[in-house]
Amino acid sequence: MSSDQLNLFNLDEPSLSPGINDLIPTDVKIPIPAGTYPSMVELAQHCNQCHRCGLGDSRTHAVVGRGNLNAKIMIVGEAPGQNEDETGLPFVGRSGQLLDKILESVRLDTEKDVYICNIIKCRPPNNRVPSAKETAACKPYIFEQIRLVNPKIILLTGATAVKGLIGDKGSMTSIRGQWIEWEGRLCMPIFHPSYLLRNPSRERGAPKWQMWQDIQAVRAKYDEIRLE
Repeated sequence: MSSDQLNLFNLDEPSLSPGINDLIPTDVKIPIPAGTYPSMVELAQHCNQCHRCGLGDSRTHAVVGRGNLNAKIMIVGEAPGQNEDETGLPFVGRSGQLLDKILESVRLDTEKDVYICNIIKCRPPNNRVPSAKETAACKPYIFEQIRLVNPKIILLTGATAVKGLIGDKGSMTSIRGQWIEWEGRLCMPIFHPSYLLRNPSRERGAPKWQMWQDIQAVRAKYDEIRLE
């Protein structure tokens, strides 16, 4: 476990009770200990009560995740948009529809093979990029989600997801498609589906062409892990 995680979770302190009546700390500087949540149900309940940053004041729903809670692949995005805020589910707008098609192209089932979530659980106003304080406030939740799901592969969609989870590793164009080992797991930065929607060309070397190469590599690694 990295020093960042240790600082966030403050493992020397006793774990909080997972009961919904034991409210989470409202101050971003107060840690949420590792092992706080026995299941995703309690985590989701607390996310919907959370006010560790100002985003909780304007949300309709906290957006926790969807997919298989025992999946070997976790997909981490940036933050909910309007559709996600209204439904409480990540990646259900145009970007989500494209993500589903990308996964289907290599026979990955969104209900069986993957678990999908975001770094930030509440929608930033006007879909702006989350601030450093907002990311810090939500970071313990993504750590707990990783602990609960225990994926072997983590796909990080876009620069905010990369920086928010594993730190700044360079520009997306320089790191996308590369395997990065982090906390005993294999992470791959990939383009966010919204970026692909803005760059629809399928020509060789274009973002959509690069995504096709990347998702095939993910499928190959997934098959390798399953055989092991």
